[in-house]
Amino acid sequence: MEATPMILSYPSAPSIAALAAVLLVAASAHAADIYVSPDGDDAWSGALPDPDDAKTDGPVATLGRARDLVRKRVREAQAEGAIHVFLRGGNYWLEKPVAMGREDSGTAKNPVIWSGFPRETARISGGRPVGPFKPVADPEILRRLPAEARPHVLQANLHDAGISDFGEVAQDRKRAELFFRGAPMTLARWPDADFAKIKDLPYTEEFTSHGIKGDRRGKFFYEGDRPQRWLEESDGWLSGYWFWDWADERQKILKIDPASGTLELQPPHHGYGFRKGQRYYAFNLLAELDSPGEWYLDRGTGTIYFWPPGPVDNNVTFSVLPELFSLRDVSHLTIRGLLMENTRGTAVTVSGGEHVLITGCRIRNTGGYGVAVSGVRSGVRACEIYQTGEGGISLSGGDRKTLSPGGLFAENNHIHGYARLVRTYRPAVAVGGVGNRISQNHIHDAPHNAIQLSGNDHVIEFNDIHHVCKETGDVGAFYMGRDWTMRGNLIRHNFFHEISGPGLHGAMAVYLDDAASGTTVSGNIFYKASRAVFIGGGRDNTVENNVFVECEPSVHLDARGLGWMHNHVAPDGVMTQRLKELPYQSSPWSDRYPELAKILEENPAAPRGNKVLRNISFGGRWKHVESKAEPGIVFADNLVDTDPHFVDAPNGNFALRGDSPAWALGFKPIPAGKIGVVEDDARRWIPPAE
Repeated sequence: MEATPMILSYPSAPSIAALAAVLLVAASAHAADIYVSPDGDDAWSGALPDPDDAKTDGPVATLGRARDLVRKRVREAQAEGAIHVFLRGGNYWLEKPVAMGREDSGTAKNPVIWSGFPRETARISGGRPVGPFKPVADPEILRRLPAEARPHVLQANLHDAGISDFGEVAQDRKRAELFFRGAPMTLARWPDADFAKIKDLPYTEEFTSHGIKGDRRGKFFYEGDRPQRWLEESDGWLSGYWFWDWADERQKILKIDPASGTLELQPPHHGYGFRKGQRYYAFNLLAELDSPGEWYLDRGTGTIYFWPPGPVDNNVTFSVLPELFSLRDVSHLTIRGLLMENTRGTAVTVSGGEHVLITGCRIRNTGGYGVAVSGVRSGVRACEIYQTGEGGISLSGGDRKTLSPGGLFAENNHIHGYARLVRTYRPAVAVGGVGNRISQNHIHDAPHNAIQLSGNDHVIEFNDIHHVCKETGDVGAFYMGRDWTMRGNLIRHNFFHEISGPGLHGAMAVYLDDAASGTTVSGNIFYKASRAVFIGGGRDNTVENNVFVECEPSVHLDARGLGWMHNHVAPDGVMTQRLKELPYQSSPWSDRYPELAKILEENPAAPRGNKVLRNISFGGRWKHVESKAEPGIVFADNLVDTDPHFVDAPNGNFALRGDSPAWALGFKPIPAGKIGVVEDDARRWIPPAE
């Protein structure tokens, strides 16, 4: 859907606007500018973009030296104006993360901007180049490799690259990876692109959950005889959806017994247990290195075995650092126009401070998130974030007890191909706290959810979300749940389309799970979005002025609080506990959410106060409402199974013609032209992928 520019206001809008204005300033040199180059020298002043003819002065060589110069510039600044640090094009192989603290802040008068140099690509890498690669000669290794791989697999030693920390397979911030030509390679696995299934369980620690039988012990019968190939592997792992299709976990192989056809995992076992028919794949196995793009690391010798998908010529990188930038209590600082890649954890972490902006960056190939932000009035704008091991952006700001807003934002970003390593609950954008905004992002291609929310008074708007939930079940493209107090959230003017989940219970577009309450879903377009709006026993939710096309159904409402969830909503249940942790009967809570203040005086388990008003539902199925939930929901002025007279539905234009019968019901136009990313000046700073 084509997007057109729009103006958004945030808390403390003048300060954010001032930062945005700085981004449009021409990159002309002045006395406060600092230049960094891979060809620079830390003994130089950093005042020149290029070395002088005598090679006695020019740019500095490292970001650490530039950081020291910034501190001096801020202290000495007399006139108003930004202090720029320009990174010339080239590779910056960081020896350690760039750590900044309060002393590295700019001021409202003199903000600090770390920026790529116009029309050049500054690549900030947390990895090390690996090589040279040579054919495998060791007959024992060749014997263990699949026959089809032997002519193609090359080897290199990490010690030769100066790498002594080989990382780990599964632990957060320590997951080491191999990258080739800007793409993550695959730890040798089987099946190569699909899953095997648990044949059966011994049921030595049997249990039943929601009527489904499982076994808590991590031991199962496998199909076929493939695991016999892994008997010589000392560090084999399985990644699986062991019981529920919304909970993945990596588990190390403890024992394979071909005689009984069983495979046993190393404790601790998966918290939800294991069940027959669930999916898994095996990885980190030299014996399964059988396809281009696969690799394996022998951590005993430091030797990498790799079947490259193309010629190897100084374009193989091994991740080493946990992060690239760590900003703690920093304020009035922007990072702009950089290519950041190859970390074991999150690329950029912002903790505390205010008015920190990450903009116009290309962030990829991380083991964690792209950017994690806490604090106030900071955010991520106009970035391309992809191929992350976990999620895209994490926002956490604002005080829930006082309902003070954080003013954090994720705006105008393109986030895709995320959650490579941890497949569930690692969304494109996670938001928590109070009063933050997720707007105009393009989010697609992921195994699980797109947006995950906790907290209050957040705004989710103008996002284009599609082809997510591709690998999971009982999943929402937008997800929140199991807390009555998370209220005041607004989901409006988004486009949810082509969303389906192959696992148990499928996918939802907007999933208000386990009694999530007090949310407004307004002015969205849902096209082929499975169960589009799912209210799982919640209260005081409003679904109004949305367009549903070919959804199954458009709206669902159940009364789970009166059924299987009754223990959670009981006086000593988790819902009541979370309620009493907050001053819900005192101002400002009682003013903002008057329905919540009296919730325990009613029947809190019952889904009451829900409204479904002035929606359009065409094709598919309109609603599914559990009979026990019907007294607590109002349906009014909805246009159902009547041609709404779309402008051009076959081509995705669900605007209404002037003769639509929906207008007479009070339907209001949806500003669909504003949905999705805007190719503005900020996005033009994104460096090419190369």
